[in-house]
Amino acid sequence: MFDRTIKLIGNDNYLKLKNSNILIIGLGGVGGYALEALIRSGIENITIVDYDKIDITNLNRQIISNSYNIGNLKTEEWKKRILSINSNVKVKVINEKIEERNIDKLFEEQYDFIIDACDTMIVKKLLIKNCCEKNINLITVCGMGRKLNPKMIEVIPLSKTSYDPIAKTLRKYVKDEKIKGKIMCICSKEEPIISDNSIIASMTIVPSTAGILAADYVIKSIINM
Repeated sequence: MFDRTIKLIGNDNYLKLKNSNILIIGLGGVGGYALEALIRSGIENITIVDYDKIDITNLNRQIISNSYNIGNLKTEEWKKRILSINSNVKVKVINEKIEERNIDKLFEEQYDFIIDACDTMIVKKLLIKNCCEKNINLITVCGMGRKLNPKMIEVIPLSKTSYDPIAKTLRKYVKDEKIKGKIMCICSKEEPIISDNSIIASMTIVPSTAGILAADYVIKSIINM
């Protein structure tokens, strides 16, 4: 199944990916594309975290959504999709809204990497704090709404981010909590498109790019390339 991957990165690196244990929290426009890329790269131990159901508004940007699964749980639809791609994958599902009260649920086992693709600020903060304290690799994705230029997305230390209110809030939190360590994130340098609408709108090109970059960062970190 992964012959072409092995020819590109070598069998040893493929085995590193196969045996790695990854958690993704948030299976929307960003997390979904990150998950798809990881599974098609050979990851066989994955924990997926989301509590939401597929909505008709997801059709414009979320890879798991289609006209036939609206109303179904994202985690269950993703589990089916993952196993349809590679039946060897061990999929752990956490179909629960993660908050401060239950954040410890994410740390019941050891992960090689956590991808934070959620949109809950307190969870993003606590993931940074816990991962730094427990020495767990983390990549956190900042805001991709109200943006249209995928070329302006970059993988960057949190301390060097700009034009992103989520990143600004996280920077302040890290400073106030005196959290040590390099915190990597995916952020866009594009200034948000301002509109009178309160909905944080997006199209597939930006969140999908962020998701692919998250997966790329994880993969390259695991195989040291």
